Amino acid sequence: MDRLTNTIRPYAWGSTTAIAELIGAEPSGEPQAEMWMGAHPGAPSRTERGALNEVIDAAPERELGEAAAAKFGPRLPFLLKILAAGAPLSLQVHPDLAQAKEGYADEERRGVPVDAPHRNYKDANHKPELICALTPFDGLCGFRAPAETADLLEALEVDSLKPYVDLLRAQPEEAALREVLTAVLSADPEQMAETVSEVTAAARRLGGAYEPYAGIAHHYPGDPGVIAAMLLNHVQLQPGEALFLGAGVPHAYLDGLGVEIMANSDNVLRCGLTPKHVDVPELLRIVRFEATDPGVLRPEASPTGEEVYETPIDEFRLSRFVLPESAAPHDLTTATPQILLCTAGTVRAGELTLTPGQSAFVPVGEKAEVSGTGTVFRATVVA
Repeated sequence: MDRLTNTIRPYAWGSTTAIAELIGAEPSGEPQAEMWMGAHPGAPSRTERGALNEVIDAAPERELGEAAAAKFGPRLPFLLKILAAGAPLSLQVHPDLAQAKEGYADEERRGVPVDAPHRNYKDANHKPELICALTPFDGLCGFRAPAETADLLEALEVDSLKPYVDLLRAQPEEAALREVLTAVLSADPEQMAETVSEVTAAARRLGGAYEPYAGIAHHYPGDPGVIAAMLLNHVQLQPGEALFLGAGVPHAYLDGLGVEIMANSDNVLRCGLTPKHVDVPELLRIVRFEATDPGVLRPEASPTGEEVYETPIDEFRLSRFVLPESAAPHDLTTATPQILLCTAGTVRAGELTLTPGQSAFVPVGEKAEVSGTGTVFRATVVA
């Protein structure tokens, strides 16, 4: 079992206090957005044996097991994070596996540098993800029913929104959502900025259900993503609740601290709330234009005490153990690779002691018992 030393990414939207408070450190005053745990080459975890990606590359079957290596290739197929949002993240979607392979191959053929700011596909993998709240957590997930969005927009009494309201009420669901999102993202920037300014003033005046969008506009004044965000369900998670985000589902995280796990990919198509590149035609090809229930997940308890967040994909499986005082050790030895993350209390994992924010990599078959008093998340795969 390897203790992990992990990189904290200082993205501008990160909280300046949440990760520091979790790990018991003094805030640096700078944003701390994500702590990465895994073997992603962009910021691999470090062990006493070397960087985790290099450890796995040297002996993938020994570290991952024959079944996982055969199914997912010679790499750890997931990336685990602690995510701390102090401001809204970009409104975004992720491609499915076929779309990712096609998009990556196309950009490779056209010679688009992988680090080019206008490149959409950094790799050929999909990026389903799961976010589990550690604190109250606000986000946007999936399209709201068009009729409900029409009512929300109409109550703002902003004249330039009337064409969107009419489309949402007159067209079938898929056509209505597609046409409105297309119109918002393709509008004249100056006219859209004026519309967003009027929407922001109205949202602040009305409050209530409009408060999240007034908050978004505070961080991204004039951004068309403010209007696009109003097409989506606003979701408030309580600690322990989670959201699964599949391919083509537009989403954004607004505020809060959580444990996030995803397939090991960096493919993002942005809709707004960002200074980064927005490829509208490619985005519209990827988005699933259907109203959806966000589907808040609560863990399903097992007789062993493991609480599992069920998802429809195999690249990752997230669960947690809430360990009461003096509980018997839990044997987590398994035929798949694991990362263990402590988020509360003090947990003993094998020979290691983990406190909040500390984590360990468990190679396949390695003896893994956890005990203590606290909460430990377990990330593994379905092989």
